[in-house]
Amino acid sequence: MDRVYVMNLVASFQLGHITRRQFLKRSSAALGSVSLANSLLAACAAVPPNAPAPTLVTPAPPAAQPTAETAAEGEPEVMGEDVTYPDRDGEELTGYLAWPASAADSPLPSVIVIQEWWGVNEHIKDVTRRFAAAGYVALAPDLYHGAVATEPDEARKLVMALDMAEAVAEIGQAIDFLLAQESVRGDKAGIVGFCMGGRLVLASATALDTIAAAIPFYGTALSPEDAATVKAPVQGHYGTADGGIPVSSVEAMQTAMEAAGIANEFYLYEGAPHAFFNDTAASYRPAAAQQAWERTLAWFATYLP
Repeated sequence: MDRVYVMNLVASFQLGHITRRQFLKRSSAALGSVSLANSLLAACAAVPPNAPAPTLVTPAPPAAQPTAETAAEGEPEVMGEDVTYPDRDGEELTGYLAWPASAADSPLPSVIVIQEWWGVNEHIKDVTRRFAAAGYVALAPDLYHGAVATEPDEARKLVMALDMAEAVAEIGQAIDFLLAQESVRGDKAGIVGFCMGGRLVLASATALDTIAAAIPFYGTALSPEDAATVKAPVQGHYGTADGGIPVSSVEAMQTAMEAAGIANEFYLYEGAPHAFFNDTAASYRPAAAQQAWERTLAWFATYLP
C-alpha cells in the first residue's frame, strides 16, 4: 500500500475534490479491499468542526527544470487560474484555465489539454499556458480530482483507478464549460493530450461531437475498427523508440482513418522515446518537441473555428 497516495485520497475526499464513489473506487484499488475502503470512508467522512483543513501530501519531485521556452503565469499577456464547474450530475469538477489578455478584446478559439498519467501538475499547467500564449483559451480538466503523482507507482495506481468512459464524459463537460466562456468563439474546441491523455484524446474523438481537431501525443493507438469512427481531424505524434506503442499499431490506425476519409497527419520522430515532449523529464527531445509543437499549432490553426 502506498501510504502517501491513500493519505492524499483521504484529504481529497474531505476537501470535496473527489466524490464518495471516486474515493471508494480508488481506495479499494490502493488497499486491495473493499471492506477496508469502506472502513476508511467511515473514519474520514466527517471532519470535526474545529479541525484544521486537511492538506494534500506531495513528495518532493526530482530536481528537473523546463528547458524549453515556457509561458510563465503572471506575465501580462497570459493569465491562469484553477476553476470549478459542474458535471451532468451537479457534482463539482475542477481544472486549470489559461487565456491571453487579448481574449478581453475578441473571442478566441479554445483548446482542451489532457494530462499525462502524473495528473495536472506544473508541467501540464505550463503547456496550458503555452497554448494561451499562442492565442487560445485553454483548459486542462483535472481527471484525478486533485491527486498528482510524482513516482511511477503512484501514477500507475491512479491510472488503474480511472474509469476511462467516465473520463471521456468529464472531458465532454470540460469542453461544454470552455465553449460557454464569453472569451471563446465557435461551437467546437481543439483537444490535445499526452501519454494517457493521448489515449483519451483518441477515445474522446470517437465519442464527442464538440471536438474540432484532435492531437494525441504518444497515446495508445485505436483499433482499426475504432479509428474508422473518429469524428474529427487527427494529427498524431509518436516516437520510433517508444517501447510501449509499436509503430505498426500507429500505421494501422492511420490506414483505417485514411480508408474512412478522416483527415489526418501522423508523424514518427526517429529515435524519440515515449514522453519526448515533456521538458521536465529525461525523455525530452528538444528538436522533436519543437517540431511537434509547430505542427500542433498549424493543425489547430487549420481546423479550429
